[in-house]
Amino acid sequence: MSAPPPWASVIVPVKDERENLAPLTEGLLKVMRSHAASRTRPFEIIFIDDGSTDGSSEFMDRLAAEHPEVRTFHFDRNYGKTAALDAGFTRSAGELVIEIDADLQQDSEDILMMLPFTDSYDLVCGWRKNRQDNLVRKISSRIANVVRNIFTHDGVHDTGCPLKVFRRSALEKLYLFEGMHRFLPALTLMHGFTVKEVPVRHYPRIHGVSKFGVGNRLFKSLYDLVAVRWMQRRVLRYTFRE
Repeated sequence: MSAPPPWASVIVPVKDERENLAPLTEGLLKVMRSHAASRTRPFEIIFIDDGSTDGSSEFMDRLAAEHPEVRTFHFDRNYGKTAALDAGFTRSAGELVIEIDADLQQDSEDILMMLPFTDSYDLVCGWRKNRQDNLVRKISSRIANVVRNIFTHDGVHDTGCPLKVFRRSALEKLYLFEGMHRFLPALTLMHGFTVKEVPVRHYPRIHGVSKFGVGNRLFKSLYDLVAVRWMQRRVLRYTFRE
């Protein structure tokens, strides 16, 4: 008799986050094990190593050896966050797929608060209402979100929040290109699925260095808006007659 599929998969892109990996894993294991579904079905935590050079790769493998719930995959070089998420999504098997960053700026316990909304929504997004970033990052993100909303009309305040929970049915409709991780709510809505935004906690970064600055947070995302707007206007939508 084959084992039941995971009830949930947690996807964690990692680029040089060695000092954060142990507390992150501890927190995720605690949260996922506490959920009622874990009493009857397994879950999985998938680390995607996006070309780390600080010892994160070896540390991830050590965590996988210690915890059967943890799986690791290693890119041969740095490909970026969209590629890391896509690799995690395609290798996951959970009915729910949870995205979270490895920088410890999100609280793993907020996952438990978001999960009940998946009964009614296909994508539940975190909303960092009280951002703990420096002024430049706050301003650049605010501008990017306002301009993005003008183009995509997705109504989401914080599309860049890395804490998200997908239903598998919605995730399987998304086909990602470079940079599209910034527009996951808009892409989900584009295919006729539902999105809910939920306030979550946010903490200052303690270890490691942010991989995003004004250049790739603001200007590059504005360039990608053209592609998203094109897809919104040409997406295929049809239903069959009963």
